[in-house]
Amino acid sequence: MNKAYSIENVDWQSVAALFSEVNWGQRDPAEIQAAFQKSSHVIFIYDDTKLVAFGRTMDDGRYYAMLVDVVVKPAYQQAGLGREVVTYLQQQLVNYNFVTLTAAPGKEDFYLKLGWQRQKTAMIWPVSEKQRQQHT
Repeated sequence: MNKAYSIENVDWQSVAALFSEVNWGQRDPAEIQAAFQKSSHVIFIYDDTKLVAFGRTMDDGRYYAMLVDVVVKPAYQQAGLGREVVTYLQQQLVNYNFVTLTAAPGKEDFYLKLGWQRQKTAMIWPVSEKQRQQHT
């Protein structure tokens, strides 16, 4: 597996296709690129030249950080790539006071196995009825 830690030379169509493949909806490649440009840390994992996993973080530079968009191609799940993405991103955020994430529905156990804990006070402002049903 090959890894990249910058957005240079990323094929945003491939990123959009992977979002779609994991049922996170259709996303515009230009919008994805703009979002990733605002990320603090990124990781992309390739099997030869095929994108198979990625993740990113967002943070304020000191106090609050979160992992977002941890995605692994379904055919490559259960192979340790998700753990690799999360571990790398966590290592970039060691000096923050709060590091959080919102798990995709049904993926909570994956994060619990990696040592993440449920929050008693986490809140969400649902932007759709689907999101309300999945996260509350």
